[in-house]
Amino acid sequence: MAKKIDLRVKRTNKMIMEAFIHLVEVKGYDNITIQEIADEAMINRATFYAHFKDKQDLYDQIFKQAIDAFAAVLDPDQIVQGNRLKVRKIEMVLKNIYEQIQANRKFFLTIMDASGNEILRKKVAEILNEKYSHVFKRLKITENDIEVPLDFIIEYMTSIFVGTLHWWITSDTTMSADSLSKLVIKLVGNGHLTILGIEIDH
Repeated sequence: MAKKIDLRVKRTNKMIMEAFIHLVEVKGYDNITIQEIADEAMINRATFYAHFKDKQDLYDQIFKQAIDAFAAVLDPDQIVQGNRLKVRKIEMVLKNIYEQIQANRKFFLTIMDASGNEILRKKVAEILNEKYSHVFKRLKITENDIEVPLDFIIEYMTSIFVGTLHWWITSDTTMSADSLSKLVIKLVGNGHLTILGIEIDH
């Protein structure tokens, strides 16, 4: 019985989130009401409040899902083997994420505003620090005999990752998700990571 309830909860959550994303794209975040979200999801207001505290809570949970997707991409178990980086694997996962963002471009424009962009940047930096610090520390990167601080490397890689994503969804570019994933890998992989002593597995 518990499994059935869990599935129902997940399905209702999904319907509410999809309704919210659609409405944000049509009307903008500030212009939509809980009642409109409930109507779009074909539920009543009480059901909405059983799942989310308010509109901000719904926004925050969708944003968290987006962050979790990035965290999955950056999982070292998936993409690092010793000092070798599985570039093909990263490229494929990045492409999938970019395609999802492209499909909901207007919504991501909303969450990638100045504050959202900063939250994403901080979260990616935290993930890199938490999951990759042991890799970077082992490599002991130096430039002109001065050891490069770990937080510098993490900030640098985060800036490329978040900066290119922000440019892609806010500009009028026709660059595809596939082309962007290849470009980001090229920016980070060809030179930058090899300088850090990480081998690229093409």
